[in-house]
Amino acid sequence: MAKKDDLRGTLRENLKALRLATMRNCFEEVAVQARKESHSYEQYLLELTVREAEDRHGRRTARLLKASNLPLEKSLSAFDRKRLPARVNQQLATLLEGAFLDRRENVLAFGTVGSGKTHALCALGQELIVTQGRQILYRKCALLVQELLLAKRDLKLARVLKRLARVEGLIIDDIGYVQQGREEMEVLFTLLAERYERGSVLLTSNLPFSKWEQIFKDAMTTAAAIDRLVHHSVILEINLPSYRMEHAKKKKAG
Repeated sequence: MAKKDDLRGTLRENLKALRLATMRNCFEEVAVQARKESHSYEQYLLELTVREAEDRHGRRTARLLKASNLPLEKSLSAFDRKRLPARVNQQLATLLEGAFLDRRENVLAFGTVGSGKTHALCALGQELIVTQGRQILYRKCALLVQELLLAKRDLKLARVLKRLARVEGLIIDDIGYVQQGREEMEVLFTLLAERYERGSVLLTSNLPFSKWEQIFKDAMTTAAAIDRLVHHSVILEINLPSYRMEHAKKKKAG
């Protein structure tokens, strides 16, 4: 009995040293189950590694979701894809495969207020994290611009841009929804230029390109920004009635 306890103690220490916490916590329970079901050594080891891998995947996914700043209530299961035009639905299905991130392609979602464009991109981001372990970051455009502007004033803009460059997909929500000044739009343009062909930008806007001079303040900067975004991009046109208005009407009628 003493030798068996020594063996278990040594095994625990070895698993701890190897940072296999899940295997360390469950190897005895799994051993009992293996003996009862007459599993081979290979089956026993496989069960241990499966549990370790699943636990690590779960913890990594939780970390990525927390770091993403995504509104988790805007999930794919909560998104009514039946409302989408057939073309957009097919585009979304392709985007869920995640290859656009490897190609550093952008996703540009346009539509009226409440049409579901933000929900679509947030749901896409969550699925890419959960199913593929992708690094996604969500930011409201107005807040992102203020963060960049503050970094510029503190002479830390290069550092912030470098941190954002580590993210595979940067979701910028509601570009053009809140009007910004020239200095604020300059830092946003700098971000877009830095990410060009280096990392995917996923953005939503209720302004068509023809009105983007309202955002970037002059024709030259506007054309340069659009050029960088449209080159290597997927454009989602989600021109639907407001989901919130429809929901409110149904609730009132019911």
